[in-house]
Amino acid sequence: MALPPLEDDASYHLAVPAESLPAPGAALPPPIERIVEALLFVGGGPLTAARACEAIRGLGETQFLQAVDVLNREYRRQSRPYTVQARDGGYVLALRPRFRAIVDRLHGGLRDARLSTAAIDVLSLVAYRQPLTKQDIDALRGAESGALLRQLVRRGLVAVVERGDARRREFVYGTTQRFLDLFQLRSLDDLPQTQDLQQI
Repeated sequence: MALPPLEDDASYHLAVPAESLPAPGAALPPPIERIVEALLFVGGGPLTAARACEAIRGLGETQFLQAVDVLNREYRRQSRPYTVQARDGGYVLALRPRFRAIVDRLHGGLRDARLSTAAIDVLSLVAYRQPLTKQDIDALRGAESGALLRQLVRRGLVAVVERGDARRREFVYGTTQRFLDLFQLRSLDDLPQTQDLQQI
C-alpha cells in the first residue's frame, strides 16, 4: 500500500517549549525526514514510531515510516555507507555490511578486544543490569568506574544513552550491537542465566 505524501511544511515540529520555537517570519523547520534522520543520528536505543511521534508534534506512524523509506531511498541513490535498519521494534542507523570492516579498524577486530578483569566486571554489570548510570556502577563495584566506562565506549562495546526529561537529564550506559557480535549473541536474551550470574 502506498503511503501518503509527506507534508513539507511547518505542520511538523519538535515537541519543544514554545519559547524555543522560531519567531514568526523565521525560517521554516526542516523537512520531516531530516528531523527523523537527526533523531536516528542521536543514537541510543532503536527509535520507535511511538517515540518519534512523541518528539515531533503532528507526526503519525504512517508519516514516520514514510520518512524512514525516503531516507533509505536517498541513501541508496547517494551510495551512502549506511542505511536505516529495523531492530528490536524500532529503527537504527547502521553501516552497510561491506563497510563493517571499518569499525574493526577503528575499534580493533574482535580478537583485539582484550579487556582487563575490571573492564569485564563493568561490562558484565552493564550487560545484565542496563541501563545503568555511572553512579550505579560505582556503587555496585565499590570503586570508580569512569576510566573503564570510557574504554568500553571507545571500543564500541558500551554506548551512552540519555534518559530523563528536559528538567532532569541523566546519562546511562547500555551494550551495543558490537557487544552482541563479540560474544556471538543474537540478543541480550541469550546472555547466560546461571544461578551465579543472576547474583550480579
